[in-house]
Formats: sequence, structure tokens, C-alpha cells
Amino acid sequence: MATLPQLIEEDIQELESILGELLANSEATTALVIDKGGFLIHSHGDSAQFDLTTIAALASGAYLANQTIANLVHEENFDSVYQQGEKFSMLVINVDQYCLLVLIFPAVISVGAVKYFAVRSGVRIATQFEKAHQRDPSGGLDLSVLNIANTSELFRKGKTKKKSA
Repeated sequence: MATLPQLIEEDIQELESILGELLANSEATTALVIDKGGFLIHSHGDSAQFDLTTIAALASGAYLANQTIANLVHEENFDSVYQQGEKFSMLVINVDQYCLLVLIFPAVISVGAVKYFAVRSGVRIATQFEKAHQRDPSGGLDLSVLNIANTSELFRKGKTKKKSA
């Protein structure tokens, strides 16, 4: 699995902005950015009524199982997983080599409309992750090695200032 770039406050602020716009445009309830190991990186929207940590882990598992099914039917990739419910539905889309975007939305909203906005937001998220990677190409995190359930504080530090000689 790829190593997640080290994210700083600037990256988290951009994710917050992207997810806020996504929820406003798509009318989804909650948006999550998760790493492919199932760790929650950032969320926006209604977090009180959902167990986001567990959803992140299970959504990642569902996506990875979906990829295995794609290989079995001779597809290189299924880029999303859609689960339809009576009250809420969930869409998981691949963002890049590091992460997935998860959207929880009322079941009455069209998945096509949600996916339209999600794909556009996914491109912006991938761009921000690339900026983070370029900041420190040899650095990064493997959240599974860190073995922490709540990663939210991990991404709150700002840019480090270089000392003058």
C-alpha cells in the first residue's frame, strides 16, 4: 500500500473547503476522506449520527473487495462502490493511490448527481495530496504501522519553519 503524504494544517483546510463545497453541491450528509487502509483522515458534515471510524474501516474493506471482484471479471478497476439503503446511501470513490472519498447521503438523492460532484472533488483532493507529497517526497505515513484509531490530531500541525544558519 502506498505511503500517505504528511499532511499539514494547510492541507486539512483545503480538504475542509473541498468537502464543504461537495456537501453543499451534492446535498450529501457526510463526506469522509480515508486512506486505503481504512483510517479516517478528515470528515465534514454530520458526524454525530454516524460512527465515522468504523464506517471508514468498512468502506475501505468494501472498496478493496470490489477491486478483487473487478479482477475476477477481467476488469482492471471498478472505481467506485455504491450501497443503497432505505434512509441513507453510501458512495465510495477512488481518489488516488493514497485515499478514498466516502459520501453518505439521503437515499432520495440520485447517486448520479452525487457521483458527478464527488468525482470533481476527488480530482481536487488528489491535487492537494500531490502538493503534500511534493513538499516532502521522501516523507510520509503508514497509518497501519502507527496503530492509532483516531488520526484527526495527527494532521493538525503547521508547516515547519527552516532555521537560518
